[in-house]
Amino acid sequence: MTAHAKAELDVPAGGVANDGDWMQIAPGERLAMRISSGEANGRYAAMEVVAGPGFGPPLHIHQNEDEHFVVLEGSVSFVCGDRKFDAAAGTAFTVPKGVPHAWANLSETDIRMLGVFVPGGLEQFFLEAQGVSANEIEALAASHGMVIVGPTIRR
Repeated sequence: MTAHAKAELDVPAGGVANDGDWMQIAPGERLAMRISSGEANGRYAAMEVVAGPGFGPPLHIHQNEDEHFVVLEGSVSFVCGDRKFDAAAGTAFTVPKGVPHAWANLSETDIRMLGVFVPGGLEQFFLEAQGVSANEIEALAASHGMVIVGPTIRR
């Protein structure tokens, strides 16, 4: 077996989450793990996000991971470094580690996205963040290599 063939065998088929697999970190946002870093031998992790109008995380930096976004439904407003743009369904792009970024649903309907972290491991932050107060989130984020550097995007 070639090294290439072996690498293909290590890639997970992925799973489909059921309603019990959704996590809620903040009001207006639900997350579902689609492929954990454990399933991908640490190479990446994929999460689905559904967010209601007005929701979005604060401006932050990932010190360890590149983050790949795929907008599946709706239009999402992004800030990535110096750029500000709206991304409609079908848009895909990468935010390299170390670049300040944030997203927000500034529309009137829910949005749905896929976020892929490379390498994997950051999903542990989301598991631990469930039920954590807003005052404790910054310290928890820092313990996972994520630095909050600004506010949430607003209109």
